Amino acid sequence: MAGPFFRRWIPPRKKPIEPAPVAGPLDRFQQRIGHTFRNREVLLRALTHPSYVHEHPEEGWDNQRLEFLGDAVLGLVVGEWIFHQYPEFREGEMTRLRAVLVCEETLAQMAVQVGLGELLRLGRGEEERGGRERAANLADAFEALIGALYLDGGLEPAQRFIRRLIAPMADAILANEADKDAKSRFQEWAQAEKGVTPRYRIVSEYGPDHAKTFVAEVLLGDQVAGRGEGRSKQAAERAAAADALRKVQESSL
Repeated sequence: MAGPFFRRWIPPRKKPIEPAPVAGPLDRFQQRIGHTFRNREVLLRALTHPSYVHEHPEEGWDNQRLEFLGDAVLGLVVGEWIFHQYPEFREGEMTRLRAVLVCEETLAQMAVQVGLGELLRLGRGEEERGGRERAANLADAFEALIGALYLDGGLEPAQRFIRRLIAPMADAILANEADKDAKSRFQEWAQAEKGVTPRYRIVSEYGPDHAKTFVAEVLLGDQVAGRGEGRSKQAAERAAAADALRKVQESSL
């Protein structure tokens, strides 16, 4: 009979391979914003609308205190960024740009960019009223998120997050303002340099009645100074003024 040393060798059982954890919505969100929270509870607070706490009082507190802090951090970071990014701007120009960058509409747009609405913790009534798309909720949560970033990691992650989003926003805002202000800027130039006030005329229109395109010209005396198109007469006139300003810059007027 075989002794114990001659028993059939049985290989040790392999430890089962555990599947990799599946990233949840909060994990994916932290990847999008470029910051992993050491204190996850702070992030949850930033996502908690007052209506949720009203229905779940055991939750303790909502995102309003973080919103207050985030508003202060946002103003500092945006103001410093404008100061360094646009050294040619005067105080009034910096103030106007900052006001647009931190207004509710702009903050809501940035909140949508990072998918903040999908993660909001809302009460049932607020959810049913479309609270995830409401600009006020999105803007408040965005400021609360900035406050949470500041509390969790200091100023640096908050700066990095804000700067990444406001740079393209500022470009779009300034381009839009330049287009809207083209008529007044061209009028100032024409009166100072030519001694005349520009006048505008619609020279043609095309397209179906529900989607017409208008063509406008701006004149200095009898000279056509610029030409532009737009979906309204006012838009076409602004485009004509912008065209005239480009010619001014090229010294062809």
